[in-house]
Amino acid sequence: MAQSQEEKLQKSLTPTLLWGLGVGYVISGMYFGWNLGLEKGGTLGMAIATIVVVILYITFSLSYAELACAIPKAGGAFDYANRALGKKWGFLAGMSQNIEFLFAPPAIAVGIGSYFNVIFPQFSVTAIAITAYLLFTALNVLGTKLASTFELVITVLAVLGLIIFWIVVFPDFEVKNLSINLLPNGWAGSFAALPFAIWFFLGIEGLANVAEESVHPQKDITWGFGSAMTTLVILCLFTFLGAVGVNGWETIVFKADGSTSDSPLPMAMSKVISDSSVIYQVIVGIGTCGLIASFHGLVLAAGRSTFEFGRVGNAPLFLGKVHAKFKTPANALLINMVLGIAALLTNSTADIIILSAFGALTMYIFSVVSLLVLRKKEPELHRPFHVPLYPLSPIVALVIASVALLAMTIYNPMLALIFFAILIGSFLLAMLLKRV
Repeated sequence: MAQSQEEKLQKSLTPTLLWGLGVGYVISGMYFGWNLGLEKGGTLGMAIATIVVVILYITFSLSYAELACAIPKAGGAFDYANRALGKKWGFLAGMSQNIEFLFAPPAIAVGIGSYFNVIFPQFSVTAIAITAYLLFTALNVLGTKLASTFELVITVLAVLGLIIFWIVVFPDFEVKNLSINLLPNGWAGSFAALPFAIWFFLGIEGLANVAEESVHPQKDITWGFGSAMTTLVILCLFTFLGAVGVNGWETIVFKADGSTSDSPLPMAMSKVISDSSVIYQVIVGIGTCGLIASFHGLVLAAGRSTFEFGRVGNAPLFLGKVHAKFKTPANALLINMVLGIAALLTNSTADIIILSAFGALTMYIFSVVSLLVLRKKEPELHRPFHVPLYPLSPIVALVIASVALLAMTIYNPMLALIFFAILIGSFLLAMLLKRV
C-alpha cells in the first residue's frame, strides 16, 4: 500500500534516545514482576530461568537487529513475517506482538500504582494506574521527540535508582541468604518461573517499532539494541543478587498478610533501613520513575504496532492514521489506552504478565523464522547488520523460545487457552472480513 505524506511518521530519534528507549522499555522489569517467579522456582529455579532467558534475549536481539536494519518499518515483527512468510502468517505475528504490547503496559501501570501507594497510601493503586494511562498516552500523542526525550531523562533516573538500591543493600548481602528454600517446587519450578524471568527483558524488541522514526535506522538501531541489552544484563544481575541476598527470596515476595507483592525492592530495603527514612522514600520515588519509563516506552511501541496494523488494512483503517499536527499515531494510542485500562481493572498482575509473555514468545518465534526464511528467499536484501554466528544464534533463540512457550502452556493452560483464543479468533475474524 502506498503511504501518503500524512501516513508517514516523523524521523527524530538519535542513538542516545534509542538507548533510552531500549533500556526504558524494560527497566520496570528490574523493579517489580520478576519477584513473582521466586514463588515458583525459588532462588535457584529463578536463577536458572533467568540465565536461559538472558541467552534467549542476547541471541534474539542480535537476530532482531538484523531484521530491523534491513526492514526499518513501524510494524516490527509484523512487517518481517509478512515479507518472509506471507500475509496470513504476518497477521499472526503482528497480533502476537499486539497482545504483548497490549498486556505489558497495564501490568506496569499496576506496579506504578503499588510503588506510589507505598509513599501515598491515601491514593488507590487502581486510580494511580488509570491516571498514568491518561497522562502518558497524552504525552505520546504530543510528539515522538518529546516523548523519547522524556523517556531518556526518566530512564537515567531509573538506572540511578537501581545503583542507589545496590549501595543500600549490598553491605548486608550474605551468600547464605541465596540458599534459603533454594528450590521449593523442584526443578520443574524453573519452567514455571520462565515468564517472570522473561519480564526482566520483555519489551526491548520495541526498538524495532521505532526504526522508521530513527534518523539513521540502519546504523542507530544496531547500536541501540547492543548498548541497551548490555546495560540490562548488568542491571538484572546486581538487582537479583542484591534483593534476594538481603534476607532470602520469601521476604521480597510475600507481604505480612501472605499476599504477593508488586514492590520487591522496597521490601528488601525495609530489612536494612527504616521505611520512614529519607533514603528509603527517595529510592521508592525513583523506583516509580523506572516503572514510568517502561510504561511510557511500551505505550509508545504499542502505538506503532497497532498503527502499522491499521495502516496496511489488517485492522480498521482509522488506526493507521497519524495526527495531522503532531505526526503521531494518536488513534492507535487512544484505542490501546482503553483496552489497557480494561485489562488492569481485572486486578491480576501475574496473569497479565504471563499473557504478555505468551505474545512475546510467539512473536519471537515468528521473527526468527522470518530471518531464516529471508536469508534464503532474499539473499540480495541489503543487510547493514548481520547477526553474528549465523545460523547458530537465531537457531538458539528459536529453540529456547519454543521450549519456553511449551513450558508456559503446560504450567498455565487456562491463560494459554485465552491467548490462543484471542490470536486465532482475531485471525478468523480478519479472514471473515477479507482483511487477510
